Amino acid sequence: MATKIFTPTNQIKLTNIATVRLKKGGKRFEIACYRNKVISWRNKEEKDIDEVLQTHTVFSNVSKGQAAKKEDLMAAFNTEDQTKICVEILEKGELQVSDKERQQHFENTYKEIASIVSGKCINPETKRPYTISMIEQAMRDIHYSVNPGRNAKQQALDVIRQLKQSENIKIQQAQMKVQLTLPAKDAKRVKEKVHKLTTNIENEEFMGDSMQMICSIDPGVFREMDEIIRAETKGKGQLELLSLMDVVEGDETLNDLNDEEN
Repeated sequence: MATKIFTPTNQIKLTNIATVRLKKGGKRFEIACYRNKVISWRNKEEKDIDEVLQTHTVFSNVSKGQAAKKEDLMAAFNTEDQTKICVEILEKGELQVSDKERQQHFENTYKEIASIVSGKCINPETKRPYTISMIEQAMRDIHYSVNPGRNAKQQALDVIRQLKQSENIKIQQAQMKVQLTLPAKDAKRVKEKVHKLTTNIENEEFMGDSMQMICSIDPGVFREMDEIIRAETKGKGQLELLSLMDVVEGDETLNDLNDEEN
């Protein structure tokens, strides 16, 4: 006679998950999330809870698929609303990752921080941006360690402040003031494409069969903007550097924090 395999009704099998764990009221509670979404949620980059949770179920053990008991949830959280409990665990719990995953995340974040710094700063002597690899080396020289609780944008500002105080590299946080000269017939199309690369548009006006626009950009996007203008105008448009402007540190911090909230 064939043997019937018994599967407990409170077991849920999930794969390719990231587990967040919270200990409360003497019990362990876990939720199953999609990989890479927990940090996005905590950084307020992802706002849809359904994009973060694999299931609106609270577990006592995710890896074994064991759902938490309702009486334990009520005792610890004073509610049986599993979605509300999931949100609390997501915000307060500890993300469980393997050593390999943790190392990969740190390496990716390290490079992302260096990329942001490279895009916002220049060598004050050459007036040119540093390469990402040069910024990474400078970060190693000051022994910078990635903080898993902060996003790359916030940490890039920390790195800039520390590098300014370092004797290993000369660095200046700057904006480029540039002037775009575009054929009038291409102006609207090109403006739409380069608008995302600007931090501020100071002035724009049509002069005969061309349009001139003066705007501010991060140093790291100068080349990308130049390539767009050349391609979209078939070489008839021009991008000219007018000046470099120091960024006020307090203003830069405020702007970035506002970006993260939006």
